[in-house]
Amino acid sequence: MAEIRIERLSEDDTKSVFKVEVIEDKSTSAHTVEVKNDYYQKLTGGKITPEDLVIKSFKFLLQREPKEMIMSKFDLPVISRYFPEYESKIMEE
Repeated sequence: MAEIRIERLSEDDTKSVFKVEVIEDKSTSAHTVEVKNDYYQKLTGGKITPEDLVIKSFKFLLQREPKEMIMSKFDLPVISRYFPEYESKIMEE
């Protein structure tokens, strides 16, 4: 199982930016993820933190592809372009 480390890099009225490291099999991948506040609210209703949303999103991705295939920089809604079930899966948990 991969270890996911997350650090908030910045935050303003419209979005938060996170640095995410995925550590698995003695190697690490690094990612920068932007989470817009309105998208965060849409997916979570504020029931979990933005950090938890990013962690859940990476767990979702890691079930579908190796860490090396995850883009190094992206906005969270991009996931649903590649995996249409993303939003419904995240919202049901």
